[in-house]
Amino acid sequence: MSFFSRKPKKPNYKDLTDLELVELAKDDQDAFGEIYERYVKKIYNYIYYRTSNQHDAEDLTARVFYRAMNHIKNYEDKGVPFQAWLYRIAHNLVANWHRDRGRHKIIPLDEFVATSLRSEAPDYAAESNEEQEQLLAAIRRLPPERQQLLILKFVEQLSNAEIGEIMNRTEGAIKSLYHRTLIALRDDLQIQEMTHRKAK
Repeated sequence: MSFFSRKPKKPNYKDLTDLELVELAKDDQDAFGEIYERYVKKIYNYIYYRTSNQHDAEDLTARVFYRAMNHIKNYEDKGVPFQAWLYRIAHNLVANWHRDRGRHKIIPLDEFVATSLRSEAPDYAAESNEEQEQLLAAIRRLPPERQQLLILKFVEQLSNAEIGEIMNRTEGAIKSLYHRTLIALRDDLQIQEMTHRKAK
């Protein structure tokens, strides 16, 4: 009799794909816990770069996963990575956070982004600390949408398709926006360089 009353053995969650975990997480809190472990750091980093505030980033990250847990039963696989759904929730919460505070979305982009930009676009390279600061200042002057694109590409290292899903654009539109963003950065840096030379 005890043989038939045994609980089925739980799977090794770490070996499961995101979609397998999502299906289990609809009824299994441990499966959702694995989803949390996989993505909490990425979601926190994304939110931190959008808010510049550790306390708010922690609070918003908790809200992302609370909302995901409450809505995971409604999640449908539409052929895009599951993490795009989490980033979309994070994006919406951050947008509300900015709107509620009436803040301009200025974000600190650290050495990691500057290094990534350097390797991606060597003609914009920042060789000295002064040039690096000029690059970061140019990034901060970009519209919020373009700052978000750079965060997703260089901090989160997402593909254009994944970024498109988060920003609700096609992959081609993201490529185009990325190209225009790099041109805008180059032009901004050239203008700053000319201004700097004239001031000497």
